[in-house]
Amino acid sequence: MYRSYEDLDVWRRSCELAITVIRLFHDCKNFPIKDQVTKSAFSVPSNIAEGAERDSRLEFIRFLNIAKGISAAELRTQLYICQTDQYSSRSKIQSTLFRTERNFCHASRPDQILS
Repeated sequence: MYRSYEDLDVWRRSCELAITVIRLFHDCKNFPIKDQVTKSAFSVPSNIAEGAERDSRLEFIRFLNIAKGISAAELRTQLYICQTDQYSSRSKIQSTLFRTERNFCHASRPDQILS
């Protein structure tokens, strides 16, 4: 059990992922892409935190599903697109993409996201 969302490993990993994305796109001159990718990256841990602070387990599960099914999926899609262009280092994007997939894609249930 956890006392705060800060105790959740998935929240910490998603914060680290967001920091990685910020650093990865720091020098990107295409500001709409930079803005969209960083917003998606911020959205993952934000949804986890918001859900954890709700008073209902069902609400927490709903926000975990949003973090996985909307925010992380959107980030993965944007990283796929960016790796085909020259927005940032292809190898760094692939590494970040792998981390996103490892943290969120293979979980089919919310309890798997937390493990």
